[in-house]
Amino acid sequence: MPANTTTVEVKRSTAKLLDEMKRKYNAKSADETIRKLIDKAENIPDSMFGAHKKLKPFKRSDESNAHEL
Repeated sequence: MPANTTTVEVKRSTAKLLDEMKRKYNAKSADETIRKLIDKAENIPDSMFGAHKKLKPFKRSDESNAHEL
C-alpha cells in the first residue's frame, strides 16, 4: 500500500455500489470514483475555462491589440 493512503471501512452494500459507480464513471480506482462523485456533488466543473465572471468575452480586436505589446 502506498504511503499516502488510508483504509476506509464501508458496508459490503456500499462497496458494491461504489464498484457500480466505478464502472459507470469509467474510473480506474475507488479513489478516482469517490473524487468524481464529490466533484459532481459539489458541482465542480472539469474545466475552469470562462469561470471569471468579470472578464468580457474575447473579441477579434483583442488579438490584434495583444500583438502591439
